[in-house]
Amino acid sequence: MTIDDHTNKLSELSPSGYFLALRMGFVFPVYEKKTLPKKWIDRYTSQGLVLSDPVMHWMYQNVGATRWSAISIDDPRGVLEQAKFFGLNFGVAICHADMGEGQQRSFGSFARSDREFSDAEIAELTRTLGDMHRMMVPPKNLTKAELEALRMVKNGLLMKEIANLLGVSEGAVKQRLKNAKTKLKAKTSTHAATMATTFGLI
Repeated sequence: MTIDDHTNKLSELSPSGYFLALRMGFVFPVYEKKTLPKKWIDRYTSQGLVLSDPVMHWMYQNVGATRWSAISIDDPRGVLEQAKFFGLNFGVAICHADMGEGQQRSFGSFARSDREFSDAEIAELTRTLGDMHRMMVPPKNLTKAELEALRMVKNGLLMKEIANLLGVSEGAVKQRLKNAKTKLKAKTSTHAATMATTFGLI
């Protein structure tokens, strides 16, 4: 299954939308998706509600799953009450993390307007998030030459410039970047360079 297959499954299970962050790095996740109502995202962002959001606090402090209604963390700015104005009446927070030192987290907040999520739905969301977390494990098989080419793409160099600097043909550079894209499951060379940077490979 692809990432798109998994996000389609998440959309089916959370009809009011969701926020997803996979493999949270030092600053940014490797992959992020928001399908929550735009007006809610705009308010949440403009008012800096992430700093007070009990759901986000729970996901940074815990591993597992819990319904929003079961979170006992203070909500001084009434984030969950504000969310109800946008149809986000019920929700579940899920966090998956690697074991050991340097662990990375993937988490999601899933919403619906009509009722609490069932235990079966929470289990399915948890499985899907876990699958996506494992799909985004940084590859360890990129060669030195592929990483060097990605580093140059990151620095804004063109194909011809990269070839000249490396003393190889443009075809050789294209092949290195193609290999890197395949290993990183990236759509473009720029995307591959961004992913490699997020993974700390370059």
